[in-house]
Amino acid sequence: MATVDHLETASPTRGPTTIFVNRHSVLTRITHWLNLLCLSLLLMSGLQIFNAHPSLYWGQYGADADPSWFSIGTVHDGDSTRGVLRVGSLSVATTGVLGVSRVGGDVTERGFPSWATIPSYQDLATGRRWHLFFAWLFVINGSIYMLYGVLSGHFRRDLAPRADELSPSHLKEEIADHARLRFPKGEKARHYNVLQKLAYLIVIFILLPLMLATGLTMSPGMDAGFPFLLDFFAGRQSARSIHFICAWSIVFFVVVHVTMVILSGLWNNMRSMITGRYRIENNGGGE
Repeated sequence: MATVDHLETASPTRGPTTIFVNRHSVLTRITHWLNLLCLSLLLMSGLQIFNAHPSLYWGQYGADADPSWFSIGTVHDGDSTRGVLRVGSLSVATTGVLGVSRVGGDVTERGFPSWATIPSYQDLATGRRWHLFFAWLFVINGSIYMLYGVLSGHFRRDLAPRADELSPSHLKEEIADHARLRFPKGEKARHYNVLQKLAYLIVIFILLPLMLATGLTMSPGMDAGFPFLLDFFAGRQSARSIHFICAWSIVFFVVVHVTMVILSGLWNNMRSMITGRYRIENNGGGE
């Protein structure tokens, strides 16, 4: 995947050497940062849209009187108001963050707090405009990356797991190394490990296409032109639920990804995603 770009030191006694490899192409780096911008604003504007009706349903219908499987709401007890997150029959108090939060010093009934949404005040129409603009920018950016990944062989060369990597023993070893924060060194650091490959493939080829398809299904205009979408996802409300689940699955992926970037060497990883240059330490002149 990576090519040697610069050899910094080489000891006559074959001691440790430091090399820099070209880990990410220019197009990969540009699309990565555009994805970060788009996903951040899509999430915040999506939370604004969700706040207009902070409940999720399965099937064709979803209204105040219909049973929801997920909701963020409020409970009034005398003069006090409490925020409640409910999943199925499980309810969790979330006052101050979800359901009830302060806006301008006043206690307000609100699904997600103002600091997490765009715009910060409740405005469904503006939230939709932000969401649609960055959704199409994200689709264009993603399409360019997908085309590059296929034509350049990036997917086949860098992301497709080898058969031996998918063996139970190897997967168990990789999981144990990650749990112990043992990160690859030397030659192994040039390539993605199998857990990275699987995570990227799930996001690129499962979660993101589902996000796009369910997003289109929630549009009445798209339903008129492609009515099979409603049948495929068992209704607009089911599509909305899947859209929500996929969005938070991607958030979980990003949190884990950023955590691993920090723990495995923040500056080295950031430099590779900004300049393309990634430093590798080789012990004894080779590994």
